[in-house]
Amino acid sequence: MSTTEADLAQQPDVAAKRDRLLSFLAGLRRVVVAYSGGVDSAVVAKAARLALGDQATAVTGVSSSLASGELDEAARLAQLIGIRHETVATQEFAEPAYLANAGDRCYHCKTELYTRLEELLDHYPDAVIVNGANLDDRGDYRPGMTAAREHRVRSPLLECELTKADVRALAAHWQLPVWDKPASPCLSSRIAYGEEVTQDRVAMIDRAEQFLRSLGLRELRVRYHKGDLARLEVPAAAIPRLAEPDLCRQIVDHLRGLGFKFVTLDLEGFRSGSLNQLVSIDLPKPATNF
Repeated sequence: MSTTEADLAQQPDVAAKRDRLLSFLAGLRRVVVAYSGGVDSAVVAKAARLALGDQATAVTGVSSSLASGELDEAARLAQLIGIRHETVATQEFAEPAYLANAGDRCYHCKTELYTRLEELLDHYPDAVIVNGANLDDRGDYRPGMTAAREHRVRSPLLECELTKADVRALAAHWQLPVWDKPASPCLSSRIAYGEEVTQDRVAMIDRAEQFLRSLGLRELRVRYHKGDLARLEVPAAAIPRLAEPDLCRQIVDHLRGLGFKFVTLDLEGFRSGSLNQLVSIDLPKPATNF
């Protein structure tokens, strides 16, 4: 899907937000984009390239929590956008508070990422770090926003009041192939709060999700719960297919071979952030305002 300028003219609010976004980024003069290759950060990277040219750099944090293939896709997309792309190794697995996987795990992950990005600023004097948070993110549990505020990271999409729908519309307008890409948060986010994050567990999850994608599934999550239990979330329409005896047996055997002891199929279907339901029970929520 792509949209022309005429198409965007039929969405005057989105066109106005695009112009506001470009003006906002131009005013920053030089930026380092916290870039995962998802639709949000891709739109920020594209806008930064348009507004600032060579004064914009996209940087991807790399660790065991990054799903297979994501880095290669991010690199290809950055090349398409025409923005300089760098990587930085993040060490969140060395942080005990991150491994403990309490409700603030994402805070420690983003703190590590933004700390590493700050170290790059010696090479990019006066640059501002920007991320891909959008207006809709304010309504979800996002401890990473606290880390962003503490490190003076700007959120152009949020500050220019772009919703997720606006972001996808702009991505389509700019012919970015990720315009309809499902959200792909880090692998550690699949592990139920309170269960330790380990490299072995995220590797199990990664391999399990890659296997399910090989069956033609696009939106999915393999959630890790206590006792090496895998809870599969797929779109409701896909549930009957996965429940068919032959395919069900194939999936169970494969995931057990990866190290899971139990495999369950969630009858509520795929929903982003479902583990956040556990946070509101007994874990405090950090402030999320900028």
